Amino acid sequence: MTGRYLIYTPVESARDEKRFDATWRKFVAVCRSLYADGLRYDVQLNLTALRPHVLITASGTAIPRKVRAAHRLLPPPVPVQRCLDRALEASWFLPENRERRNSNTSYWGKHQERYRELSGMAEEFLRAELEYWQELETLNRQREHFKPGRTDETAFADDEVAA
Repeated sequence: MTGRYLIYTPVESARDEKRFDATWRKFVAVCRSLYADGLRYDVQLNLTALRPHVLITASGTAIPRKVRAAHRLLPPPVPVQRCLDRALEASWFLPENRERRNSNTSYWGKHQERYRELSGMAEEFLRAELEYWQELETLNRQREHFKPGRTDETAFADDEVAA
């Protein structure tokens, strides 16, 4: 297979930087594509002509590209403390805890936006939210427990304070 690619460049590249940059990116993209296909190519620059241009002549047999399988990454685990905080927040807005809330504390003041969101939810949604965060907290604790190299002796070593 033999092919030619003609890319025109701006006459006065100093004055027309945007077009020059676009042309350069196009040139680089063509060269990368030819290289990825396993083709040989020659480049001829003719910058003194009335219409300056770059001529790329490619030859060889194209090698089919391998399509990489998409890697599906799991989202990062939610920290156990955040799960506990969210479960606590959801439980505070249940009807049985209405009297326990004190809106004048600094904790409630810092998280006012989240509380407005939660207070607007219906009770059934709050119960579902509470259950979700409690379950996620349980799963995260189990993930910690089953980490490779973790034994019963070292499971709670980070909770101990060195004397």
